Amino acid sequence: MVENKAEFEAIRQMYTVLSLHYLEEMKQSDIAVRLNLSTSKVNRLIAQGKRMGMVKIVIESPYQPLVDLENGLIASTSLAHAVVTPAVPGNPHTNLQQVGRAAANQLLETIRDGDVIAITGGKAVSAMVQNLNPDRSFDVKVVPLTGGVQGKYYTDVNHLATQLAERLGGTAMLVHAPLFAESRELRDMLMEMASIKEVFDLARSAAVAVVGIGSIRTAGSSYFDLHPDPDSRRQLLLDGGVTGEFLAHLILQDGSVADYPLNSRLVALNPGELAQCPLTIGVASGEEKVEPICAALAGRLFNSLIIDEQTATAVLETIREERHVA
Repeated sequence: MVENKAEFEAIRQMYTVLSLHYLEEMKQSDIAVRLNLSTSKVNRLIAQGKRMGMVKIVIESPYQPLVDLENGLIASTSLAHAVVTPAVPGNPHTNLQQVGRAAANQLLETIRDGDVIAITGGKAVSAMVQNLNPDRSFDVKVVPLTGGVQGKYYTDVNHLATQLAERLGGTAMLVHAPLFAESRELRDMLMEMASIKEVFDLARSAAVAVVGIGSIRTAGSSYFDLHPDPDSRRQLLLDGGVTGEFLAHLILQDGSVADYPLNSRLVALNPGELAQCPLTIGVASGEEKVEPICAALAGRLFNSLIIDEQTATAVLETIREERHVA
């Protein structure tokens, strides 16, 4: 009876400490004063209560279906992190802006002074830049992962890199070369130019990369549309297994780079070179991006993904169907 009484008193004290700390949100030092205990004993009682299972913390989100999608994506792929944003059916612009805001928030939560940030062009990356509103300046460098395509604000990666650096308070180093070289030999020569090589070497050492994901199935969704007469080649590429575009490279269903002449003329990092980047964030929105996202996931081309709810649902269903068939 004495042992039971002692145990009861110990548990009762532990319960009191836990209630004051978690329910009344009191600091450990204040609990110590209230109960005439040392702060170290309060700390020990809290730790012991946790070990005994007396503390059960339940966190519920009003967007639980989105959290479930995020967990499903992480469990079904090699992703370390996923963010799924609410979708408005029939409003792709709103969905894209939601993805852009989420990407901007993740970038701000991740970067540190001294970091190099590497980016591609694309509508989703542009949406991220537009929605970036930091509370302070960051001493960072922003560099492109590809050469530039002028004419549209979201394909001119130098423009996006400059905007991103300005919003963050950092500096940008630009690639003064076109995305498509006229020949493989010219591409190789451009990649070895000191000014271009310096930028791409920095990109290879980036702490964070933010990349768009292109679709060749739908016009206006990739750099492939800038190739002469893309429509006549589109179906041939799809029939040949090309699924999407990553760092402007045409990729197959398994995420590997397709054996296609256009790829050899790209002034850009190869997708495989991002493997050493600690955090590569893929950003995309839209039904046409489902197949390319699945291909990039199969190739483990990024370890973080930010997409909208409709796209996430379709991606997860596609992955599960492919595994069921296999």
